[in-house]
Amino acid sequence: MANLDRGAVIAEAKLTKYLLVPLLKDDKSQFLALAGYTLENWQQLERDLREQILPLEAISTGVTRYGQKYAITGNLSGPNGNAIRVKTIWIVADGIARFVTLFPA
Repeated sequence: MANLDRGAVIAEAKLTKYLLVPLLKDDKSQFLALAGYTLENWQQLERDLREQILPLEAISTGVTRYGQKYAITGNLSGPNGNAIRVKTIWIVADGIARFVTLFPA
């Protein structure tokens, strides 16, 4: 159990080219749209991940070749006022936490 650093890396491309675009497989854009997240407000999703999810307790889920893997589960209250329950995955390597993905919890 740990708290990940608020200085964590959340790659813009992870949000704008993966999570918020409709995909044939593993689409998460419709789920995120329930809370009002779209490509047009991707910065809000980044800010909300930092402010609403990162402060929560991170649970270690194992070590991969990329680093120590953590999961953080919590409610994400979106720009439209709706809250969705998400499970986020993070990798910590060389002291830096990096956002990997999220999905419905």
